[in-house]
Amino acid sequence: MRIAFGPVPSRRLGKSLGINNIPPKICTYSCVYCQLGRTVKMQIERRSFYRPEELLQDVQTHVESAREGGEAIDYLTFVPDGEPTLDENLGRSIQMLGSLGVRIAVISNASLIWRKDVREELSRADWVSLKVDAATEETWRRVNRPQGRLDLESIRKGMLDFAESYQGELMTETMLVRDFNDAEETVEEVGKFLQLLSPRRAYLSVPIRPPAEAEAGPPSERTINRAYQVLSGHVEHVEYLIGYEGNEFAFTGNVEQDLLSITAVHPMREDAVKEFLDRANSDWTVVRKLIDQRQMVETEYEGHRFYLRKLS
Repeated sequence: MRIAFGPVPSRRLGKSLGINNIPPKICTYSCVYCQLGRTVKMQIERRSFYRPEELLQDVQTHVESAREGGEAIDYLTFVPDGEPTLDENLGRSIQMLGSLGVRIAVISNASLIWRKDVREELSRADWVSLKVDAATEETWRRVNRPQGRLDLESIRKGMLDFAESYQGELMTETMLVRDFNDAEETVEEVGKFLQLLSPRRAYLSVPIRPPAEAEAGPPSERTINRAYQVLSGHVEHVEYLIGYEGNEFAFTGNVEQDLLSITAVHPMREDAVKEFLDRANSDWTVVRKLIDQRQMVETEYEGHRFYLRKLS
């Protein structure tokens, strides 16, 4: 199989060339919402899957091909069919890929970050995302279904140790799943931990593709908005990741598209929407049209009215 793929558009990373350094589906978790289905092989022992030289060659070929075709690449991103830190060659691969002159990102579920070697290897990347779906043992086991020997408290401590020393851009991602981890008190616990972790940005996502378990669906827009507000009380920068890959905040002259782009990332309060419409020389009929077309929803939280893009 090919190790590299893309580049593909990513709202977090611009144009990202993906690196699939783990064969499907070997992972430390078997998350209820995983779009790849249930984990075929659960393991926490690190091992070699591809030689770093083989990985470098495949990525280099893709980079050269993209550049010849005029394609920009903003990041080389480890985003495999399993947990990337299971690869014992991860650190060496990151080091070798540095010769290509492209920033390197790793998207991890953080399950092995209690290991010192994993923290050291992740620290070589320019951008790291850690998964924080739950902050309590019961919810973590229900949502992420970890390998039996993993321990949440060790993972939490590992994340805090990593955050304290890491010099790159640290992000987190929280997948909100209906009736699994979307209760306000559950999100509040996640927010408290994120406040200690202090990531550059905390992403809030929902299942948008067929999950491993049929019952693992997205919460309502009202619940998502509530979770956004709760997390925003603990972390300065919170953003949605709900699958929309438009040109988020650019003003294109298309008021409808711009509103949908913004509200796919952030819920907009009513007064903010009105100010936006004024600047665009438009009026509230645009909002009403988007609501009638079921492209946007209106919801309330703590006495304020918010507008956000409707989930597909």
